[in-house]
Amino acid sequence: MERTQTRRTSDRRLSRRGLTAVSLLALTATALTGCASGKATGDDAGRATATSGGTTATAKAGKASLVVIGGKSDDPFWSTVKRGVDDAAKLVKAGGGSVTYLGPANYDNLGPDVAKLTRTAISQNPTAILVPDWVPENQDSAIKEAVAKGIAVFIYNSGGITAANKVGAVKYVGSDDYEAGKAGGVKFAEEGAKNILCVNTVPGSANQEARCKGIKDGAAGKGSASKQLPLPSSNFGNPSAVTQAVKAALLKDSSIDAVVTIGVGDADSAAAAIKQAGVGSKVALGTFDLSQSQLDRIKAGTELFAIDQQPYLQGFYVVSMANQYLSYGVLPPQNPILTGPLLVTKDNVDKAIAGAKAGVR
Repeated sequence: MERTQTRRTSDRRLSRRGLTAVSLLALTATALTGCASGKATGDDAGRATATSGGTTATAKAGKASLVVIGGKSDDPFWSTVKRGVDDAAKLVKAGGGSVTYLGPANYDNLGPDVAKLTRTAISQNPTAILVPDWVPENQDSAIKEAVAKGIAVFIYNSGGITAANKVGAVKYVGSDDYEAGKAGGVKFAEEGAKNILCVNTVPGSANQEARCKGIKDGAAGKGSASKQLPLPSSNFGNPSAVTQAVKAALLKDSSIDAVVTIGVGDADSAAAAIKQAGVGSKVALGTFDLSQSQLDRIKAGTELFAIDQQPYLQGFYVVSMANQYLSYGVLPPQNPILTGPLLVTKDNVDKAIAGAKAGVR
């Protein structure tokens, strides 16, 4: 899940280089799209009619109003998603449209809180709502309300194509969390890990549960085992609490030889736990998502891998796609639109570091 950090000042990115990068990405997104039969049609007034779940949403060409719901403001992962959203928003705003970003204050009551944010978005009468489906049992009713009111919905980041189809969304944009987990489980097993601990600080969240399940199934396919360490969601973003919990688990069970975390903040805490427990020579570390500290450890050989879902692309693509769809009836035929998983290891870490310096990894 992938989360949000303090908004960067857009003025610093209005350099020639930044605009060139945005323009190239826009051209790439446009080149990858095509009109999908039965999904969008144009009319004589320059409007596109978008069909979502049996209802219709329209936007005057180039003037879509989009509400993006994402993670909380101090989450490193979501700062990268937000940068993609902000860069795509420049193109939307240049055409007279608007993009609004909403996020929860914390993850303590994630499902109900995001359902409330979705209903807040509905009250703004946008042409589209772009939202992760983190906790379907809480969120789906609100998302279906949007669809029923003729608001086009795009699911991104979490939920996958299954969630998108269930609620009547137009597309899913993001990674497949289960397959990402499987890739990580296979990698651990291939490197010799036999007993993997998946640290989950947002238990009950659909994408985090899928990640840990994927780790378990991927490892099992290679003859290794994995178990989950569920921690209270209030521990997310609390380095001391996560470090102590992981350290205690390692000291209690000496057979654990690998630890994987659901996000980069927890990975830093797990790295500290491994060091404090004195088991760095026998316990491998992996994580979902990227940060500079993960890249530094991978390059130094103290972290095995990071599973990248390319959050910048999630934010950029979902906003660009919704804008093109609602304004011009342009839509990629592929569904889902996958942005990952990609494993960053010592073999490709230098390229990932270059991407991080550019703000897109």
